[in-house]
Amino acid sequence: MSAAKSLLIELGTEELPPKALDELSAAFARGICDGLARRGIEAAVDEAKAYCSPRRLAVHIPRVAALQPEQSVERRGPAVNAALDAQGRPSKALTGFAQSCGVEVAQLEKLETDKGAWFVFRAVKPGQALAALLPEIVDEALKGLPIPRPMRWADHDYAFVRPAHWLVMLHGADVVDGEVLGLKSGRQSRGHRYMHPQPVHVADADGWLDAMRAAKVLADPAERRARVRAEVARAAQATGGEPRLDEALLDEIANLVEWPVAIACDFERGFLAVPPEALVTTMETNQKFVPVFDAGGKLTEHFIGVANIESKQPAEIRKGYERVIRPRFADAKFFWDEDLKTPLASYQEQLKGVTYQQALGSLWDKSVRVAELARIVAGRVGVDAGAATRAASLSKCDLLTRMVGEFPELQGVMGRYYAGHDGEQADVATALDSYYQPRYARDGIAADPLGQVLAVAERLDTLAGIFAVGLKPSGNKDPFALRRAALGLARTLIEGKLELDLRAVFIEALELLPDAALLAGVKPGKDGKPPAVDIGQRRAALAVELVDFVLDRLRGYYAEQGCPAEAYEAVLAVQPETLPDFDHRLHAVVEFGQLPEAASLAAANKRVANILRKQAEEDGGAVPPEALDPAHFEDAAERALADALGVASQETTEALRRGDYTSVLKRLAQLQAPVDAFFEQVLVNAENPAVRRNRLALLGRLKAAFGAVADIALLRG
Repeated sequence: MSAAKSLLIELGTEELPPKALDELSAAFARGICDGLARRGIEAAVDEAKAYCSPRRLAVHIPRVAALQPEQSVERRGPAVNAALDAQGRPSKALTGFAQSCGVEVAQLEKLETDKGAWFVFRAVKPGQALAALLPEIVDEALKGLPIPRPMRWADHDYAFVRPAHWLVMLHGADVVDGEVLGLKSGRQSRGHRYMHPQPVHVADADGWLDAMRAAKVLADPAERRARVRAEVARAAQATGGEPRLDEALLDEIANLVEWPVAIACDFERGFLAVPPEALVTTMETNQKFVPVFDAGGKLTEHFIGVANIESKQPAEIRKGYERVIRPRFADAKFFWDEDLKTPLASYQEQLKGVTYQQALGSLWDKSVRVAELARIVAGRVGVDAGAATRAASLSKCDLLTRMVGEFPELQGVMGRYYAGHDGEQADVATALDSYYQPRYARDGIAADPLGQVLAVAERLDTLAGIFAVGLKPSGNKDPFALRRAALGLARTLIEGKLELDLRAVFIEALELLPDAALLAGVKPGKDGKPPAVDIGQRRAALAVELVDFVLDRLRGYYAEQGCPAEAYEAVLAVQPETLPDFDHRLHAVVEFGQLPEAASLAAANKRVANILRKQAEEDGGAVPPEALDPAHFEDAAERALADALGVASQETTEALRRGDYTSVLKRLAQLQAPVDAFFEQVLVNAENPAVRRNRLALLGRLKAAFGAVADIALLRG
């Protein structure tokens, strides 16, 4: 690597959006590395490090060459048969091509291909210096950042996520001259806005990080996060409690400060009468404060703020934090006190005035449908149907309370509190909160049976209704979060072990929809008029579509668990009625796939499927006979397979009935030897029609034995 030295690029800006900072930083580093690679500049891009703080994006690469390698140039000109006349003289096109390349015609070469011959210009030119290419690379990287709404400032023509103020580009100790976003590069950076406002001289690329640290800027996000965590722990010691600092809040705080300093604060104990979720939401979401809990997990009157300065008067900062949080808590207490004056059930009538979706009616209409589905589902899984319908009828009421109106993320949580206050059954109150689970990717399902029933009923209605009116997801658009709803439904059924026929319950959900909703999603014909629709057929088609949609969500769910895609496809091929059954089959197939006999039996099943399919095509779609006639066995291998298969089928009947698919497949794996012997010694397509039909019947039985669990042939991928 010629003249390789460290490369440092830093773009200084106004404060960048904290939630987007990590993504912007990573994308900027990728853009710089990709730009170097596209230009053939040798660089240790695998050791590149992305740095960022609220006021800067930076990239450091430890070894970058100062010069491109030599560049090979090849330009194709006109075809030989068109570039020369009958006397072999060059045409105007050929002479013009040569002139454009700066050479004589005689210096051009010929390129022979299977499609003909062409004149070509080939040359080798020296590589350009890194210094000449870097401004363009940085500009391309900035333009490639994920910025949905770039802003302009002053009277400039360019735009960026925030106004940019300085640019540092160093190759070793040398400044790389250039201009990006109207900024000329140099070696002057800037430190902390308040603690080190003067310019920071950066001697070389490797010294930048220490220079920033000396200027009270922790530019390494990992170091900054570690300091935030340590500072919060230090401040919490004074309170005697335990801070709750989850990763999302930690990331956001770290992206708001360049030099974090934690300060312990307090609020009036009287506010603890408000449900803790409301106070915690205010602290974490609105103020980026860290709540503090006691040893028993109960919220205390302490919290921690993280300042972006080492103040000589920390008490004043503490007073400011306490002052800013008080009105938010006062509002929450007011909403809580006012909401308690109105029973939760009294909001049911008001739900009639809130539109859920034009063709699907109001939130009241949705609650009625969900209540009926909850009654049906509860009856099938052994849950109190009365409690299920009561919970469903109350499930949307808290949306109209003052607290949820101010803090929408508390829907369900507040329903649980208000229902408990009103004297509703404890399991009903719990379900009003738990049925929202899973709320996010790694959240668990509802732990309580009633919550699971309500979660299933709610998602069945949502999916059926939105699909019916023609608003299913497309591309990356999913305004009703149906993909999340489908995965939540699937997870609840699987992890809750709820044995429900998925297609049947979707049909029931669709039957509860008004006909107008089922017709709303039907596209008009070429004449602009809606076609005649059979409502029953429409429901049946939608049910199939909905089941497929839910099953498709399971691909990623099982992939995260390490299940091979071909195992998923093998189970999908047999379309189990319930998702817990799907789950049992899949894990059995995964375990079967690890057996030494699996590959041979998968290949045999694939061969069997091909033979039966080909024979069916020749017979006009006729299925192979089911009956086996031992009198038509001509070979010991086919008789041995028939006997082994008969014994295996008898021995797996009970295991198959109780869904012990692992035992079934392990027993069937013992058929490998007779199956291999059959294909080695027996000609299926015998000349004698009766013998041929008998052998096809034997293969049909073999396929059915494995197919009772999954399509094992698909395990070969």
